[in-house]
Amino acid sequence: MEELHIIGVDLAKRVFQIHGSDRAGHVLFRMKLSRPQFIKFLGETPKCTIAMEACATAHHWGREAEEAGHTVRLIPPNYVKPFVKRHKNDAVDAEAIVEAALRPSMSCVAVKTKQQQAQAVMFRSRDLYLRQRTQLINAMHGHLAEYGVLLPSSRASVARMVAAAVQCSEDLPGPVFQMVQLMAEDI
Repeated sequence: MEELHIIGVDLAKRVFQIHGSDRAGHVLFRMKLSRPQFIKFLGETPKCTIAMEACATAHHWGREAEEAGHTVRLIPPNYVKPFVKRHKNDAVDAEAIVEAALRPSMSCVAVKTKQQQAQAVMFRSRDLYLRQRTQLINAMHGHLAEYGVLLPSSRASVARMVAAAVQCSEDLPGPVFQMVQLMAEDI
């Protein structure tokens, strides 16, 4: 394996497809590895470039490869797609990742630290909660409008809207009353 220059990894849930090449892009090996096997493989393989698509779990595996002393290149999936030569499967994807990574002008994504990923989780989670709150408010408005109940429309008056919905809910059919209460609690 002295000639090994780059390894393309097609990440998956359980089994990763690995494609090893030399500097000229000639295939040295192809294999499938489970997650535990892949960690062991990273530690035993001579230092080289590990290329992956920048997708789910790529930053985790990028950090693992960097800890093992490898150079990591995370390539956006839309930059890898043009290098897929034939019918798409994991082995073909791993080979396409290698070909894309061998391009000197290929743009790569930096491996995120755990703290950077934590910030992204916080941002996406907050965004999710805000969208869900807006959906609940809109649903409550729509459902209660069907019974002639108009609620305040400003998002700043969520507390007033919930109070008005709960106050008028006693005049509603049982299932609607229960749903309004559940929505109010969630909001």
